[in-house]
Amino acid sequence: GQFEVIKSVLSDKDTLAVRPTGAGKSLCFQIPALLMEGLTIVVSPLLALMKDQIDALERQGIASAAINSTQSISEQSEIIHRAITGETKLLYVAPERFSNRQFLSAMRGCEISLLAVDEAHCISEWGHDFRTAYLNIGRVAREYCASGSSIPPIVALTGTASKIVLKD
Repeated sequence: GQFEVIKSVLSDKDTLAVRPTGAGKSLCFQIPALLMEGLTIVVSPLLALMKDQIDALERQGIASAAINSTQSISEQSEIIHRAITGETKLLYVAPERFSNRQFLSAMRGCEISLLAVDEAHCISEWGHDFRTAYLNIGRVAREYCASGSSIPPIVALTGTASKIVLKD
């Protein structure tokens, strides 16, 4: 199933992939990220998950980073600078980052080729009350587009999705 997802993403189509745990969902956005020009932003709910993926990418020599609340403003600025200059291919962020004006402003300076939402079931399960920032992802993509850039394709990936979650 990875091939179909990757093919859809590389065709600039918004894509939803429901794949079981261990089925290589991350490859479905990591491979397109390497083949596309520009930056892939990965929205992920857990710092540990981000760290595991970044460590694996770095072992393969793939420039990736995360911006999170444990970093100083200086560290965050350096990571954003590397993203803007094209030194970073994948940038991992929590959904709350889309509520940060400085981050959003800086991202307007990037060529964003793909927006990946890892653990996408969280949009439906957490977006309405626990982590409302998930509901901002679509708005941010439209605003990015309104600033003169084309809207990047969005790939949403999850291992679990009830019928209600799929509908959302």
